[in-house]
Amino acid sequence: MRVADRWFDHETVDDGVIRIVEPHVDPFLRGNMYLVRGRERDLLVDTGLGIASLREQLDELFERPAVAVATHRHFDHTGGLHEFDEVAVHGDDAKAVANAEGFASLRIEDYPPEELGGYDVGQSLLTALPHEGFDVGGYRVHPAAPTRVLEEGDVFDLGDRRFTVLHLPGHTPGEIGLWEEQTGTLFSGDCVYESGVLLDEMPESNIEDYVASMRRLLDLPVRIVHGGHDDSFGRERLHELIDEYVAKRAL
Repeated sequence: MRVADRWFDHETVDDGVIRIVEPHVDPFLRGNMYLVRGRERDLLVDTGLGIASLREQLDELFERPAVAVATHRHFDHTGGLHEFDEVAVHGDDAKAVANAEGFASLRIEDYPPEELGGYDVGQSLLTALPHEGFDVGGYRVHPAAPTRVLEEGDVFDLGDRRFTVLHLPGHTPGEIGLWEEQTGTLFSGDCVYESGVLLDEMPESNIEDYVASMRRLLDLPVRIVHGGHDDSFGRERLHELIDEYVAKRAL
């Protein structure tokens, strides 16, 4: 397998919001990372797989202090947390992140078909390597001790932007969203994303909680949703995704 010329791509997707992706990762594991620029500090929402160093390869983006927040415990969102001095995770997922607990693999053969959630996955989860000699089978996530344990209603104040923590359990117990009322911006993590292939049958998932979290999002005056995977979308699409999920799962 070839070595990638660069591991990360990034683009501005909204005012003051940069989306970072790992283009050589199959969409099944390719999580979004979002860097939100604030007047006084920056906010990094999720950190990808940790296959390559965000700090080293995107040093031009991290000129100022940034707090890294994990929307939930899964390894495709927490791999790079250990690179940051400030790490924030909800209390219900904090222990798993601090101890790097849970399944983590880059080998497609380690995933039973029922865990692929309907994704059309190729023969490999990587289309390139981050560097010469990278051992796919030896991939591990580094533990990252949270410096801030989050709960419902906590606020990230960036000086000119304020994001409120919404506890949205279901995918994992500590799944969160980040809501900016002033701009109608929602970072939804893996609670909801554009493809609608939502994973709710993992050992740490709870469908009843998931339904309640989705219903809660109906009441938000959303302008734009930046999901944990796939492209960003608006309020109409959010309501479609919620309605589809609730119709399928609600008792």
